[in-house]
Amino acid sequence: MKYLLVAALVLVVFWLWRHNRQAEKNEANTTRPPSPPRPANEVTEMVACEVCHVHLPRSEALIGSRGGIYCSDAHRREAGG
Repeated sequence: MKYLLVAALVLVVFWLWRHNRQAEKNEANTTRPPSPPRPANEVTEMVACEVCHVHLPRSEALIGSRGGIYCSDAHRREAGG
């Protein structure tokens, strides 16, 4: 009887291991490919945060209610913008 329980336990562990491997393979296949790199001749405008003066791309900057440019929501709130 004890050998039957050990065999059942080994089968369950093997099934769980195999099921986990198949799930990882499926997940790897469903991830989307990385976006293509931007062309080298495309220029990104850089702007400075009004609080800490760190430069960042305009596309990543936060614009305050008064038109100020900030690097994070915390700096936008700190400046009252």
